[in-house]
Amino acid sequence: MYAVVLLVCCSWVALLCPSVQAYENLALKKPAWQSSTEMSYNGAELAVDGLYTDLSWDGGQCAWSVGGQTTAEWGVDLGGVKYIHHVFIQYATDNWVWDEYNGYTGYFLGFSVYISNTTNKEDGVLCFRDTIYTRATIPNPVNITCPYHGRYVIYYNNRTHPPYPEGYSYDVYIELCEVEVYGCPTPGRYGENCSLLCPENCHCDVIDKTCVECVPGYKGHLCYEECGGHTYGLECKQSCGNCSGGVQCDHETGSCPKGCDAGLYGDKCDLECGGHTYGLGCKQSCGNCSGGVQCDHVTGTCPNGCVAGMSGDKCDLECDGHTYGLGCKQSCGNCSGGVQCDHVTGICPNGCVAGMSRDKCDLECGGHTYGLGCKQSCGNCSGGVQCDHVTGICPNGCVAGMSGDKCDLECGGHTYGLECKQSCGNCSGGVQCDHETGSCPKGCDAGLYGDKCDLECGGHTYGLGCNQSCGNCSGGVQCDHVTGICPNGCVAGMSGDKCDLECGGHTYGLECKQSCGNCSGGVQCDHVTGSCPKGCDAGLYGDKCDLECGGHTYGLGCKQSCGNCSGGVQCDLVTGICPNGCVAGMSGEKCDLECAGRTYGVECKQSCGNCSGGVQCDHVTGNCPNGCDAGMYGDRCDLECGGHTYGLGCNQSCGKCSGGVQCDHVTGICPNGCDAGLYGDKCDLECGGHTYGLGCKQSCGNCSGGVQCDHVTGICPNGCVAGMSGDKCDLECAGHTYGVECKQSCGNCSGGVQCDHVTGKCPNGCDAGMYGERCDLACGSYKYGVECKEVCGNCSNGIPCHHVDGSCPSGCDAGAYGVTCKESCGNCSNRDTCNDVDGSCPYGCDVGVYGKTCDKACQSGRYSISCAKACGQNCQGCNRFNGVCEFGCQPGWTGTFCEKRKVFAMTMKTSRFLLNWWIFNRSSTELFS
Repeated sequence: MYAVVLLVCCSWVALLCPSVQAYENLALKKPAWQSSTEMSYNGAELAVDGLYTDLSWDGGQCAWSVGGQTTAEWGVDLGGVKYIHHVFIQYATDNWVWDEYNGYTGYFLGFSVYISNTTNKEDGVLCFRDTIYTRATIPNPVNITCPYHGRYVIYYNNRTHPPYPEGYSYDVYIELCEVEVYGCPTPGRYGENCSLLCPENCHCDVIDKTCVECVPGYKGHLCYEECGGHTYGLECKQSCGNCSGGVQCDHETGSCPKGCDAGLYGDKCDLECGGHTYGLGCKQSCGNCSGGVQCDHVTGTCPNGCVAGMSGDKCDLECDGHTYGLGCKQSCGNCSGGVQCDHVTGICPNGCVAGMSRDKCDLECGGHTYGLGCKQSCGNCSGGVQCDHVTGICPNGCVAGMSGDKCDLECGGHTYGLECKQSCGNCSGGVQCDHETGSCPKGCDAGLYGDKCDLECGGHTYGLGCNQSCGNCSGGVQCDHVTGICPNGCVAGMSGDKCDLECGGHTYGLECKQSCGNCSGGVQCDHVTGSCPKGCDAGLYGDKCDLECGGHTYGLGCKQSCGNCSGGVQCDLVTGICPNGCVAGMSGEKCDLECAGRTYGVECKQSCGNCSGGVQCDHVTGNCPNGCDAGMYGDRCDLECGGHTYGLGCNQSCGKCSGGVQCDHVTGICPNGCDAGLYGDKCDLECGGHTYGLGCKQSCGNCSGGVQCDHVTGICPNGCVAGMSGDKCDLECAGHTYGVECKQSCGNCSGGVQCDHVTGKCPNGCDAGMYGERCDLACGSYKYGVECKEVCGNCSNGIPCHHVDGSCPSGCDAGAYGVTCKESCGNCSNRDTCNDVDGSCPYGCDVGVYGKTCDKACQSGRYSISCAKACGQNCQGCNRFNGVCEFGCQPGWTGTFCEKRKVFAMTMKTSRFLLNWWIFNRSSTELFS
């Protein structure tokens, strides 16, 4: 286990560490308990309900215990053993500023947090105990790092050992508005996303997978070693029982693989024989040992002798010879017939002489009995006194319901009770009621119930014995207790005087006034809801069969599909016919037939082209699936070959015919001669012999190396002299090039102008980020921009900025932000560094400031971290850092935070004046009223 518990990330606001954001709140809405509850709206469950916007005791969001206690405990059941990372606690503030003047701080001081696998905190580990805070320093809320595993998280505080540190309260409360337990919900996992598996056999640390504890049966640093030395279980601290043959028990469960030694039993052989058994497998029985103790689990002997009535080493022999009791040393009385008395109690099995009773026949009859063997019963005598043990006569009369000298006669004549003076109720059939209570033995007349038949039927019953049920009366009222009629009608779906008949005749609902839909087969719909039990007629659907088929379906159950109707409209819901015809390529009443007969398109009115082999074209587009006849092309084979092609599939090339006309689409012959640079019937031969152009009649210039120029344009294939370009080498270099064959690239000239076509120099300077005569050198020495005159900002680790725009490739140094890292961070919480892109503070602002970059002073009426707190409601303006009302209080209020109401001190003279003023005004009111 961990030896140190760290308290981290505490602050005056609910800020969590960045490294714990991925953990799950395991306590949310889990079962919770507390040692006591102040009010019904202060239950323990409010501390895990996810709500803590109202931090007052009566706001309905905080758990609260009864005051005046020396100890207070609250706990939550996580539902199983979980891997915990940290615990968040939000204590009550009564919505006041949390500082040394807040009365709740003294009750928070000294608290502890435990993690346990039982509801007893002493069975677990102490995660944190406050010993350092004061009323001025204790944070709220607080985050407590607690890297343990357990099922129960327990908050505890006490005031049991005075004197207490300064500022501590004298009693303790539970005043918890929220407790959040963050960790991994799945056992055996760790890491920020709880996505990593712990080592095998290991309960690992939720952060770094260190084995905090091994699973039962294993030990060692990495939990690889099984328990040995006759130990097992958690941390190998449990000892094995006495396994047969002295073998090692199971390292996890402690069970013995080959059974137990004599006198022991159980999976772990750690239980001695009991239940008056002993020996191997506890299969031998011993007698009853004195005091109910177990006989020796091995030999079966009783250590302290036998119970009364038994004898022998194993106490398995009963007393005889007219003896009984402990050690068989007591003698029996004179039992009837001289038989042996009971060996344990001495009781005579066949009774005593007349008039005597009890086990030893030495007591007079009692318990309302008399005579021989006390077997005759006398009545119940008044006051519970015993009748005469010989005659049975009651000395002071009888109890209620009885009569006669011996009080053995029940009341009759429809009477009951004391001296049979009370009259019975209306019993069914006029029979006699119970002689003591007046209850009727065979029930009541119709419409009545109760022991005395004096209550009318209720609970939707009526009639004889209230055994008949009436229907559901409207408004839930009771039907007539005799007839069962409902006074105000029936609930929906029921009818009849007694509301016991379901709606019929294709009706349903209230008073059966709603009509059913078109149910299949004309069956009755549900009498309450109107739904059809066996589906709908063709073309309809829905519980009540009141909806028409849609979505291109029709017919019974809307299970048949119709074709694609024109305009996407729905087909007829019964027949499936399309009302406005079909989409392109489809035909038939239901638009479910494709076009045929070499047709396609809308209504199949368009004819296919010349498809190869005369096959049918595509019914929608008219495309030919296997290509076209010779000389034709296109998806529909309705176009003659073009683009200087001809023949089958237009796959043969013709030359470039004069005027750009197409060659014959079948033969490839050009009708009007050839384009420049070509000759031959099909114009598929290029000019040669240093000629080019129309009819190959033009001569080329002097190309480099004397090679043939282009047969059409006369262009030299190997370029021109230095500084020149163009097909005929008559143009200066352009496009940011210069030099021989214009192969050298200009630098980045300002404004994108062309450099000198011979030297490559830029006439008007360079683009931003570049320098040099040819503008081909990037800025250096932490400079950027036009002419490299701009200085880089505070880039991270001193890395140079981008030479063009000054941006920092790896972000900014601490305290700087922006594209060029020239902006300074605002006042971030805890002096944190701001985001180096937009300047935002990752964990909020410091006290007194707010805004995205934490550079704005708090607005009027706000203060504290990120200006998150409002000034006191009676404050005329507070300090933006600490909330002190430095501009004064509203009239009638005082104190640092204007939280104290002023007391109006009235002098005797003032009180006398106000009394006289009140008397005068009252008299004037009465005078003029």
